[in-house]
Amino acid sequence: MILSGVGRRHGARGPWVLRGVDLELPAGTLVRIEGPNGAGKSTLLRVLAGVSAPTEGRVTGRPRTAYVPERFPAALPFTAAGYLVHMGRAHGLTAAEAATRAAGWLERFGAEGYARTPVAELSKGTAQKVAVAQALMAAPGLLVLDEAWTGLDAGARAELDRAVTERLGDGTTVVFVDHDPHRLAGAAPTAHRLEGTGLVPVTATTQGPRVRIEATCQDPTSVPPGLPDGTILERAGAGTPAAIRLTTTTGHSDPLLRVLLAADPPWHITGLTRLPAQIPASVPGARAASTTAHGPHGTTTREPDGTDAAQDRAQGSDHGRDPAPAPAGDPRRTPYGQALRRTAALRRYQTALLARSQRWLAPVLLYAAALGIGVRAGQPVLDSLGYASAVLLPVAAWIVRICATQEPSAARAVSAAAVGPRRAHLAALVAGLACALALGCAGAAFVLLISDPADTGGAVAVPLLPAALAGLGAITCCALLGAAVGALCTRPLVHRSGWSLAAAALGSLSVLVAGVSPANAAVSALVSGSATGTVPSTSLPAAAALAVAAGAAALTSRTSALRG
Repeated sequence: MILSGVGRRHGARGPWVLRGVDLELPAGTLVRIEGPNGAGKSTLLRVLAGVSAPTEGRVTGRPRTAYVPERFPAALPFTAAGYLVHMGRAHGLTAAEAATRAAGWLERFGAEGYARTPVAELSKGTAQKVAVAQALMAAPGLLVLDEAWTGLDAGARAELDRAVTERLGDGTTVVFVDHDPHRLAGAAPTAHRLEGTGLVPVTATTQGPRVRIEATCQDPTSVPPGLPDGTILERAGAGTPAAIRLTTTTGHSDPLLRVLLAADPPWHITGLTRLPAQIPASVPGARAASTTAHGPHGTTTREPDGTDAAQDRAQGSDHGRDPAPAPAGDPRRTPYGQALRRTAALRRYQTALLARSQRWLAPVLLYAAALGIGVRAGQPVLDSLGYASAVLLPVAAWIVRICATQEPSAARAVSAAAVGPRRAHLAALVAGLACALALGCAGAAFVLLISDPADTGGAVAVPLLPAALAGLGAITCCALLGAAVGALCTRPLVHRSGWSLAAAALGSLSVLVAGVSPANAAVSALVSGSATGTVPSTSLPAAAALAVAAGAAALTSRTSALRG
């Protein structure tokens, strides 16, 4: 991953927070970002995670990314396990894989008892464990931690240290910010400091030379317990005797040697090499070998694909694995297919968020009340369908506004890191549009049940099926244009709630009454057709509305990345 001349500022005329940042992040490196409060550390991490697009410059080679924000929200209407399953699916896991990994990581951080507790009821520390778990369960290629240790208890902080070390052994690039200057010092991070708007390398005083110890043992499954924190262990190969390589700081080398020599069965030291302070970014053979880390529940062996082998053998778990590849020929195997799958998962998440938050209740009740007042039994069917379509437009704008703003900012950043800010915003818009279309179809069914299939005068019969198709076309047209109004009148284009509501109301009214509007054309065609008993075609206005909605979605999705 490479940052080339990256700059970032908030607003077209705002001061530069970052400017001219050049940074190369090879796979498997650990990078610490330093700087005083307000220096732009979080801004840099959001750019690295893909949550925010750079104002200038380029970011290339970003792998699959997971992000832990500084403050994780408690205002999510999911249980801890339910939220983790949604995020796991957004990272490309199946529902079963996500559920298994969620349970494993909650247990590892000592939060398994809160799996069925709503996130809104969790303490700050437990909510932070959920935030960390959603990032680690994805087994990402890039892990971005913005003060992720804040709020965690001592055991969870140590567990996160071990988890980061394991991810490094699996080739993950880890970038982090933390107030503790000794955080992960045993893993010898490369440090950079933000000065002004630029980034300068720092010689970390907490890092000393490192030692690589090579050892063998007659038992190929044996792993020495009690390895010092920060020890990176690589298994050189299977067989008897088994050979391992352990890398640690010189300060931990003597305790590590004592652990090896006192183990039962004993380990035989076959080599000792002094290394420079920085671990090579890519150790030859590291990806083909298995790595081992010692955790609080015993020692776990890391296989080449990132599996906790001992745990998998004991429990049949796939915790820690990268998502299983789709069969050959499966469209999910292509990058495009994987992106669609992850975006669909996030759309389901947005829909569930809307349903559980009950914010849908007000616009749905408004639509039901409008139909109850404006539609009477025995009225001409085309007139009633036109009325139901027109009323749907502002309701659709309202629902889409809710979906675009319902996710707390920190949770939105997590989603954006998983699939990209454009796809995350698009998923919210599509979820709102789908809800509006479902509501419109329900309204059309109600109208068809109670209305008279005749013209306005009652003299000419109107065929019910063509009328239903024409009404659905008008409803689709109004839902699409309402979604476009809702998207354009809220974040990221309009941030203030008062201005957003006023703009959405005025925009909806304008779209309904403007002569050039597809919604006006569709509704007017139904009303005119009712006067003559002729069923009009509403397919052309619906197609025009689709083009307008697609343009609004593209504009706002792109802007969401620039203003994220």
